[in-house]
Amino acid sequence: MINFLLKGIIKDKSRSVLPVIVVSIGAALTVILSCWLRGVMGESIEMNANFNTGHLKVMTRAYAKQAEQTPNDLALTGTSELIAKLRSSYTNVDWVQRIRFNGLIDFPDEKGETRVQGPVTGWAVDLISNSSKERNRLNLSKSLVKGRLPENSAEALLSYELAHKFSVKIGDKFTLFGSTMDGSMSFTNFTVSGIVRFGASALDRGAIIIDIKDAQSGFQMQDAAGEILGYFNDGIFSEKTAADIKNDFNGKYKNNKDEFAPLMLSLRDQGGMAEFMDYADTISSIMLFVFVLAMSIVLWNAGLLGGLRRYNEFGVRLALGEEKKHIYKTLVYEAVLIGFIGSFIGTSFGLAISYYIQMRGIDISGLMENSSMLMPSVVRTIVAPASFYIGFIPGLVSMVLGNALSGIGIYKRSTSQLFKELET
Repeated sequence: MINFLLKGIIKDKSRSVLPVIVVSIGAALTVILSCWLRGVMGESIEMNANFNTGHLKVMTRAYAKQAEQTPNDLALTGTSELIAKLRSSYTNVDWVQRIRFNGLIDFPDEKGETRVQGPVTGWAVDLISNSSKERNRLNLSKSLVKGRLPENSAEALLSYELAHKFSVKIGDKFTLFGSTMDGSMSFTNFTVSGIVRFGASALDRGAIIIDIKDAQSGFQMQDAAGEILGYFNDGIFSEKTAADIKNDFNGKYKNNKDEFAPLMLSLRDQGGMAEFMDYADTISSIMLFVFVLAMSIVLWNAGLLGGLRRYNEFGVRLALGEEKKHIYKTLVYEAVLIGFIGSFIGTSFGLAISYYIQMRGIDISGLMENSSMLMPSVVRTIVAPASFYIGFIPGLVSMVLGNALSGIGIYKRSTSQLFKELET
C-alpha cells in the first residue's frame, strides 16, 4: 500500500506540492529556531556558570546575602581545608576558589604620576598552577588578543575595551587600588601581560583577571576566598545532581547558626538563572505548539480544498464498495508520507542554515553596548542531536492532524446520493 500511495503522491502534484512546501517551511523554521535558542541560551548559561555562578557555589551565609556587592570582608576562611573536604565528599566535581572584587586601576606616566585611572571589576583565579583548568574554563587562550597569559606573580590580563580606552600596551605597569578583608585600603602593583576580548560587553568594558595568590596576598586574604565554585567533571550541568549535592552539604550545617558558616547554592539558585532556564524551556515548548497549530490550520484548509477536488473520487470509491473507514485510513497514511517527505526536506534545509550560523555566527555587539548581562556578542546556533528530529514533530503532527480533520467529510457522504451524482 505504501508504494501505491507514494506513486499517487508523486504523480498527482496538485495533491502533494502545497502540503510538502508548507511542511518543509515549518520544519525548517522549527529546526533553525530550536538551534538558535539552544545556542543563545546555552552559551549565556555556560558563560554565567564559568565566570560567576559555577555549577555549584559555596560561600558564607552573610556573603550570599550581598553576593552582588562582592563583600570580601564576609569571605570564607580556611578554604584549603574546606576544599579538601569537598573534593573527598563529591569526587565528580572540580572545586576551585575565586575572589571577585571591584577596584580602581592607576596607570602612571613616565614621571610616575597618574596618567589615567578608572574603575574595574576583577576576577582572581588560579592562572599559574599546572593542574588548574581555569584558563580553559574562562577561554583565556582563545580570547587573548595581544601578549600572553600570566606566567609569573604580579602579572594581569586586561579586557580589550579597557586597554583600548586607556591606551595600554603590553608590559605597562599599573597599581590596583582595592580593599583588604579587614576593610582597609590595599595597593598592589601589576604588569600587563596580555589583553583579552571575551565577546561579552559586560566583561570587555572593564575587567581585570589576576592570579588567586596575588589577590590573597594583596587583599590580605591568606587561606581565604570569597567563593568556592564547583564544576561537574563532564562539563554538563545536571539539575538533579546539583540539587542532591547542595542539599547534602547544607544539611551538614543546618544546626549551625553562625552567619559565617558555609552555604552551597546551585546554578539555578543564583542571579535569576532559574527563571532564565525555565524561560528557555517554555519558549521552546510554545514555539513547537505554535508551529503545530499554525501548520495544522493551513493544512486543514489545504485538505478541505483537496477533499473538494477529490469529492468525486471518494464517491466513486464508496460506490465501488470501499469502506469509509478504509478511505479515511488511506488518507491518513498519505498524510504521514507527505509529512515525512516535507519534514525531511525542511529539516535538511534547517540543519544547513543552522550549521552555517554555527560556523560564522551573527554579531549583535551593537545591541549589547550597555548590557550588564553576561551574553556573547557573537551568537551562534548549536546543532545538537535533537535538531535532527525536532522538525519532524510539527511536520508530521500538523500534516496528519490537518488531513484527519478534513477527512471527516468522508463520513458525511451519503451512499444513496452517489448514483444521482454518477448519473449526472
